[in-house]
Order: sequence, then C-alpha cells, then structure tokens
Amino acid sequence: MLPYSSTMQLTRFTHSCVRLESGGRVLVIDPGIWSEPQAFEGVDAFILTHEHADHVDVKRLARLDRPIYAPAGTRISELRTEEVAIGSVFEAAGFVIEALGGHHCSVIEEQPTCVNAGYVVDGLFYHSGDSLHLPPNPVQAALVPIQASWLKIADVIAFVNRLGASLAIGGHDAQLSQRGLAAANGWLRRECPTYRWLEPGQSVHLGTAKDQHSSASLT
Repeated sequence: MLPYSSTMQLTRFTHSCVRLESGGRVLVIDPGIWSEPQAFEGVDAFILTHEHADHVDVKRLARLDRPIYAPAGTRISELRTEEVAIGSVFEAAGFVIEALGGHHCSVIEEQPTCVNAGYVVDGLFYHSGDSLHLPPNPVQAALVPIQASWLKIADVIAFVNRLGASLAIGGHDAQLSQRGLAAANGWLRRECPTYRWLEPGQSVHLGTAKDQHSSASLT
C-alpha cells in the first residue's frame, strides 16, 4: 500500500469542486464550469467523478497539460483521460485514491445513467460525486451533495449520519437560491451534528489517516 500523507488542506470551491494540498502536491476533484479560476492553478492532477459539465469544465481542462483521471466508461471525447476502474486503488499527484461506486444516481427510475466514481483520498477524505454510495471504511471528512434533481434532503441527512465522518461538508449546491441554501443548511445542521457548509474558497485542515476522529480546523 502506498503511504498516506500526514496532513491535508482541503479547499472547497463552487458546487462540487475540491482542491486538496499536501506536501506541495495539489489534486483537484470535479473542476466544473462554475469552478473559480483559482481551482485550476498550480494543479498536479485532476480527478473527475463523472462526465457532466457541472463537474468537468472541458474547455479549461483541455488547455492544461496535466493528468486527468476519470472512471472507465466516462464519455468526454474532447479530453484525454486516464481510465480508473471501480474498486481500484491508484496514485495521482502523490495521493493514494480508492475508486468506489459505479453509477450516477437516477433522476427517473429505469432511465439510463452515466458512470460515476466516488473517491477516498489518503484514507481521509471522500467525494461521492453524484451518488450516495457509502465508503467501506470511516473517513475524517466528506463532501456531500445537498441539492440535485436526483436528491431529496431526507436522503442527504441519512447519508451524512451513516457516513460517520467527523466533518461532512455541503456541496453540489450551485443551483440553490439563497433561500434554498438556507433551508437545506438549516435541516442538515439540525439533524447532522457533523455537518458544516464552507464558503467557496474556505479551507479545512485534516489530520493523519491513523487518527480518523481528530478534529478538523477551519481557516
């Protein structure tokens, strides 16, 4: 097994974009069309959970000469990506990553969906993409989707509480109005003691992978 990093800085950007930094290495997950320019700067590698534009900005990524990882079966002809098999463990930008899940949640039952991978990074952080797939082992922090056409708030609450993470960070929220965001955050703060919502650009520092229950500090 590849070694875990001892500490990690996580910065949330708009919607589902997350920037992870450790020891001078930078990994970005789901840099979508609403992501801030800073999310793309000085990045060693990018990881995509699936092919939808709110999770992948094809035009901006095509201009960057950096490795891009995506689950096998992802359909983005404009980008050259390295395929990731669901269930595999791989390394990107020096981080150890496990790919989980396999399918995007459906909006309407029995209609086909695209492939979706959730990623556990260095055993510390989990990004589920557009799914509510639970990782097999506890993580210290996770980005959780709080609004989507395929989602209701009761399912988010159940997902957060079943995760058991020390910190559940709200994401996938760019299509909410201020009133809608306040309502969703109100429900989650009331029902999920570990839930927090970070402003885009705000960071949290995670501890070692061996200490899954250490407190995370916000900056």
